[in-house]
Amino acid sequence: MPREIDRDEVQRLVAAGAQLVEVLPSSEYDEDHLPGALNLPLSKVDAEVLSFLDQARAVVVYCWDSA
Repeated sequence: MPREIDRDEVQRLVAAGAQLVEVLPSSEYDEDHLPGALNLPLSKVDAEVLSFLDQARAVVVYCWDSA
């Protein structure tokens, strides 16, 4: 179930093997993203695309917003 987490929790989850998914458009991902993050633009997220994620590992979905 989705929930908001803080930076410390992201770091803990990544250290434990979580998958990072950046949902901004590819051009913004190319500009800057967290090391090891996968790019999956929000406009393309659907059940079929999500099937490539490892269901046994946590998934951290994030979006950089400079506003």
